[in-house]
Amino acid sequence: MLERFRHPLVAVAGALLLTIPWIVTFFSYGGYGTVHPGENILPVLAVAVGGLAILGAAFLLAWAAETAEKDVPQAFAIAVLAVLAVAPEYAVDALYAWQAGAGSDQAANLAVANMTGANRILIGLGWSGIALFSISRAKRSGDAAVEERSGFLADVVVLDREIGLEIVLLLVATLFAFFIPLSGGIGPIDTLLLVGLYVFYLFVIIRGDVEEPEENVGVPAYFQTYPKLARIGVVLVGFAFSGAIIFTAVHPFAEGLEQVGLQYGVPEFFMIQWVAPLASESPELVVVAYLVNKARSTAGFNALISSKLNQWTLLIGTLAVVYSISAGAIGTLPFDSKQAAEIWITAAQSLFAIAILTNLEISVREAVALLVLFVSQVVAEFYVIRTIAEPAATQVSIQILYVYTVVYVVLGLALFARRRESLGTLLGHTATNTRDAFTSDQPEGAD
Repeated sequence: MLERFRHPLVAVAGALLLTIPWIVTFFSYGGYGTVHPGENILPVLAVAVGGLAILGAAFLLAWAAETAEKDVPQAFAIAVLAVLAVAPEYAVDALYAWQAGAGSDQAANLAVANMTGANRILIGLGWSGIALFSISRAKRSGDAAVEERSGFLADVVVLDREIGLEIVLLLVATLFAFFIPLSGGIGPIDTLLLVGLYVFYLFVIIRGDVEEPEENVGVPAYFQTYPKLARIGVVLVGFAFSGAIIFTAVHPFAEGLEQVGLQYGVPEFFMIQWVAPLASESPELVVVAYLVNKARSTAGFNALISSKLNQWTLLIGTLAVVYSISAGAIGTLPFDSKQAAEIWITAAQSLFAIAILTNLEISVREAVALLVLFVSQVVAEFYVIRTIAEPAATQVSIQILYVYTVVYVVLGLALFARRRESLGTLLGHTATNTRDAFTSDQPEGAD
């Protein structure tokens, strides 16, 4: 009897059950955009049913991506997973960009704030937290990607050498991002370069070889035994269903969290920049934690880095597109000086994080540095907006952002100088992979 409960389909059924309360809520209120915490549903209830649905969908999404590795390059499967997992963030930002196109200056600033908050959370909490979780789990999980080193907080997670392409493209996007505030907004040129960079990335990884998938257990291993057509059907249904659940549930979930925060006196702008993106990033963090728990920290970090790349290119680039469609003409999404400072600190944090990864490792002390810098800046800014009246609070906040920007840039440049040989190797390996993608025929083993 107990063996029946260990069957992989039981786990799938359990994940599906977690989504049912949200599905019932979704249709009982009339579909997408009709569930409004604080108006027609209690915020706590929206958080509960939305959170459970996101958790269930995250597992389904992870299983679909792992199953897909049998038929497509792992990098491409992870890129699809990353896009679906952060799709809610795109939806939230697109909403603000649309409102900005209709004439709301405040919405334009909120779009940038939400975008920069999401990007900094992904590195400050995501990269650092998953690195620390991987290392803490290694002794029990036997994760081969974690190595013990002598020295103070020196244990490391060793990354996949093939993730170099994403790291290099992230560096290109990061260097470009430093110049975005100089034009006073996000415009067509930014869209062309950043979206073009992501299209280039997809082309290169699609041309990659389909490697023998890592040995899986549980649900992915079970589905990988299916005939090819049935297996592809399972993957497509898994991606479509989990993506739809995450897309529809995250916004009410984030709104519910915002309402709960407002009840306790947390400022609205702070909620939109930090709490809402944290909610929208939660599917990605759940998926990666699941992979790490299976001793697949390499795949988990690949997903996190891929997510950062698509948010730092597609997300920024599409904001101007949505804004222009709403405005009825090609235009530039404007933002104020505070949001310019937010973009600079986000680019600076990205620069420091990329410098850490140039040797394809992240140590405990490096993860702690990312975490401490991120948390201390958010706490400092929260203290300022709670204790100092406007407009002085905004000016102090900007000064804090400038200070942290300088700290990130100095640390990043120092690491690049120290690891210049690793950076050269990374650039050379990426150049080789790119050349192979453009000059090789259809990958071996492809149907």
